[in-house]
Amino acid sequence: MPEKHRTSSAPEELSPSHKTFINHWLARPHVFLLGAGASRAALPEGDANGRVLPVMNDFVDVLALGDLLDRMGVEHEGRNIEAMYADLANKKHPGLQELEAAIYEYFDRLVLPDHPTIYDYLVLSVRGNDMIATFNWDPFLIQAVRRNAPRVDTPRLVFLHGNVWIGHCLKDGAKGTNRTRCSRCGQVFMPSKLLYPIEKKDYASDEFIESEWKEFRSYLGRAAFFTIFGYSAPVSDKEAIDAIGDAWGSPKERAFEEIEIIDIRDEKELHEQWEPLIHTHHYEVHKTYLESWLGNHPRRGIERYVDQFLEAKFISNDPLPQGVTFDELWASVDELRADEQEQ
Repeated sequence: MPEKHRTSSAPEELSPSHKTFINHWLARPHVFLLGAGASRAALPEGDANGRVLPVMNDFVDVLALGDLLDRMGVEHEGRNIEAMYADLANKKHPGLQELEAAIYEYFDRLVLPDHPTIYDYLVLSVRGNDMIATFNWDPFLIQAVRRNAPRVDTPRLVFLHGNVWIGHCLKDGAKGTNRTRCSRCGQVFMPSKLLYPIEKKDYASDEFIESEWKEFRSYLGRAAFFTIFGYSAPVSDKEAIDAIGDAWGSPKERAFEEIEIIDIRDEKELHEQWEPLIHTHHYEVHKTYLESWLGNHPRRGIERYVDQFLEAKFISNDPLPQGVTFDELWASVDELRADEQEQ
């Protein structure tokens, strides 16, 4: 592993006021927002059993929902699953429950392969002060946290569109893995809702989703670094996009913060899409997670940000090793963690 880097960016020679300024930035979170493109990028060949990760444009084909939709009398050729769901919900179609069950079953059976994936690198690279928010229904984020414990400083995890492995307890406001029980009242967690009519994705109508969005907005409002990974921001997500913009605030008030976009699309297109959040040149675009800021500075993202952008210091990349076994990956993470303990 390359030479170890210090974990603090506030050396003793700094003035008290400057120390306070730097320490304020070091305490701010890095917020990750994951879309369907993140899961497809992490598992381009599919899950452990070859199950493909769908995006909205190929959702019906990947999940083989065509026959079911035909029996329901639903025209689906070239249509978005969310648009079809909206029509069915408005009509109170009797087959709606069967469609929801088919979607749940497909995602519930997805399993990470037995080698390190981008999800593993991500959860090993963030720290407890950070947040990973996801629109994805798949269970990969939860599976990655579980199999990399105890080396994961579990960040805040929020599920903005629900998740097949996450349930909640309305009585106690708690959440946990589906089919397990609330530690406070003992009731089995209620599965989270997945689909919403696109005319108005009224997240406030679902108590669990509303609480997830509330936590996400709180973190994003004070984030120093915001990474958007594989989220296409479709027109059907207008309510979500508006909420993101409101939480981030005016770019004029974000003169030092950084936005990062990980996406295979053209940089010009991505800049135009996210320009309402961007302050001048304070953004980066990367094609892959491993090229990203945290990919190059695992467990040191905010520290290295402070060094380079606020302290004008030269920094070097210190990525986790690629193409290795879990034992080799964990050994590198253990070195980083040990270095933190020495500070």
